[in-house]
Amino acid sequence: MYKHIDRNKRNTVIIMICFVLFIAAIGVAFAYLNDSWLIAVIFLLVAAIYALIQYFAAARLATAMTGAKKIDKKDHPRLYTTVENLSITTGLPMPKVYIINDPAPNAFATGRDPQHAVVAATTGLLDIMDDKELTAVMAHEMSHVKNYDIRVSMIVFGLVCVIGLISDIGIRMVLYNRRGNDKSPIGLIIALVAIILAPIAAMLTKAAVSRQREYLADSSSALITRYPEGMVSALKKLQAHSRPMKQQNPATEALFIASPLRKNSLSNIFATHPPLEKRIERLERGKKDF
Repeated sequence: MYKHIDRNKRNTVIIMICFVLFIAAIGVAFAYLNDSWLIAVIFLLVAAIYALIQYFAAARLATAMTGAKKIDKKDHPRLYTTVENLSITTGLPMPKVYIINDPAPNAFATGRDPQHAVVAATTGLLDIMDDKELTAVMAHEMSHVKNYDIRVSMIVFGLVCVIGLISDIGIRMVLYNRRGNDKSPIGLIIALVAIILAPIAAMLTKAAVSRQREYLADSSSALITRYPEGMVSALKKLQAHSRPMKQQNPATEALFIASPLRKNSLSNIFATHPPLEKRIERLERGKKDF
């Protein structure tokens, strides 16, 4: 567990450095297309500043993009009390609690550390889960907080957003660059490849940091609650009632306990979550260990 936490802290730094370098490389491509190396310098500076801002602001952006609304105990005593009890059990600071008005059952956690954490659940999840299952799901989310998974996911979320934006701008610059005919065809090809592959690289990065942590959070939930059947039952309900959320954004996919997106032919390639049936199977096999 402690090794996982240390690895997540290291990964945060590594991802942010790689992001800055990657954006700088895209800046070089843009600079080549426009005969101005000042563009590359500006890209590097903006990327560094953005990465710093993102570290502090990504959680607020994630809740806004998902439509989550902050609640107090009086607003939804059942959810708030469940999280409050888990906070005491795990010894973690009480996170901010949010609800998403959406019939799709799902939940997520985000934040830069346990002192600035957010946990959220959809109304669809609250409707279908009994108390033990809800406790298991929120214990899963609190595990992400404890393991610092939230920090890695938050950073990746922010970087995926900006890489997609930059790539879109880059493609438009290539299409409408009036001086493009004066460039070397090889240089243009390299610039186009860098711009087009940027969002794909972001998606692969997002997937790489997400899959194994879900297995660990499932197991951690069973250990916290001492009731693995609760997590197994909750995952089975998520599988049976699976549906896409109303507000969808690929950048926020890795934050959720189950994918909130519509399935398509690329789902398995860029999936941020292992299949629910495999997660259930692992918990079933490990019941005796809890």
